[in-house]
Amino acid sequence: MAAAQGRLSDGKGGMDEAKNTGEDLGQGGAAPPLPFRTAVDAMRDARLRPQIEVETTPAPTRLAPYAHALEAAVVEGEQELADGRLVLLHDPAGHDAWRGAFRLVTLVRAELEPEMAADPLLPEVCWSWLTGAFSARGLTYSEPSGTVTRASSHYFGGLSERPAASQIEIRASWTPREGPGGVPDTATHLVAWCDLLAQVAGLPPAAPGDASVVTLPQRRGPQSR
Repeated sequence: MAAAQGRLSDGKGGMDEAKNTGEDLGQGGAAPPLPFRTAVDAMRDARLRPQIEVETTPAPTRLAPYAHALEAAVVEGEQELADGRLVLLHDPAGHDAWRGAFRLVTLVRAELEPEMAADPLLPEVCWSWLTGAFSARGLTYSEPSGTVTRASSHYFGGLSERPAASQIEIRASWTPREGPGGVPDTATHLVAWCDLLAQVAGLPPAAPGDASVVTLPQRRGPQSR
């Protein structure tokens, strides 16, 4: 799975190149506290759409004392429609910028038709997909921060036969509300994040009557894996 890689430099916890190769260990190899273990276990037990493939990946090491990371891709057959990365950060002492002890950070990307990428309202629409996914799942969160970036590639010379390509990237972080025992509902946050992936990929809603999902028009044809 070639999931999205990158950095979110919003000052509230973003992607970092340094990765932890251990299994969710803290800085210095410390065993993770119970709230973090519970939050990670909930993510592992979440039920997701069959088109979304998720796997654990090494987490950043310098963003928080404890971190857990996932990569995901929206797949139909042998074709990958969108991909992304979701990182759960935990600082038992709390973090002033987060205004909490947990933070979720993501990078989501997909290819678009150039005409769609040129839509001046595209960034606002994509950000509303993120917040709408939370609302549709009844999630409470705070301190959201992020960017929506669109980029286009045009090919020349020996590559001139390739069609122009446009890509959308959503980079974001937010603080999930902590529940009993100081543990956020990470399973539902993961499901909502997968809803966002499905929207970016152009998939229809997962359930009847889910008006929060807006099918993306003029998508570029699926990319072979």
